[in-house]
Amino acid sequence: MLGGTADAEDMLQETYLRWQGASVIEIQNPRAFLVTVLTRLCINQLQSARAKREQYFGQWLPEPLLTAPAADLPRIPGIDGSLSMAFLTLLERLSPTERAVFLLREVFDYEYNEIAGMVTKSEANCRQIFRRAKQHITESRPRFEVSQQQRERLLQQFVDTSLNGNVQELLALLAKDVVLYTDGGGKATAVPNPIYGAEAVARFFVGGRKKLLPAGITRRFAEINGQPGVIAYHNGRVFGVLSLEVADGTVQNIYIVRNPDKLARLPQLPSAPC
Repeated sequence: MLGGTADAEDMLQETYLRWQGASVIEIQNPRAFLVTVLTRLCINQLQSARAKREQYFGQWLPEPLLTAPAADLPRIPGIDGSLSMAFLTLLERLSPTERAVFLLREVFDYEYNEIAGMVTKSEANCRQIFRRAKQHITESRPRFEVSQQQRERLLQQFVDTSLNGNVQELLALLAKDVVLYTDGGGKATAVPNPIYGAEAVARFFVGGRKKLLPAGITRRFAEINGQPGVIAYHNGRVFGVLSLEVADGTVQNIYIVRNPDKLARLPQLPSAPC
């Protein structure tokens, strides 16, 4: 719902406090009570956050979530496409209520009569909200799913080609209408506006990118929001995170997060990286 770990934890804490303060009469169905409280808190949080994001410097992207950092650490269960950077970015196009209805129905499979009570709308209204939200999401999502192996292979090719500086090879990996989004939040160097088109994006990674990167960058592949990604380190500290949206064998969208506030929860570079 919120696109950030700190906000999610705050909402969980507030839900717990309300659970602790509620009477037995109020809690006839514990699960329904908790989901309803949490949903309404998230809607309120998004409504207040919307004004802040309108004043946000440059492109706002969700916080990168490390879901499988290394083979020796357990993978977070239940991670799927609903946490991908691409999907979370699409959710930003929905209103808070649309987002809640869509997620409760599409991801968590609640019935419309249950959702209606959670968002204080009629069942018929929830059906309309879901249909409208799903149309917005479907129009912007790839028609065909891509395997994890294909994503990993294309990411590796993308990184190798970018470092080699071969524009033609890089163009072969990019969709013609590819878009690059970078989020610095006004606290780190980033491109404030999206870059559109394969040629412009290729020029950025082959030439312009060097102006934004200091010497001595170390890269490590990791699973970001359930998808293959790259964490860049400088002097052992997280410098940025890159992830791709892949469809039809090409890179459709590129997401780079540089805002240090959104990178603070990522682990620092181990003393002996892979």
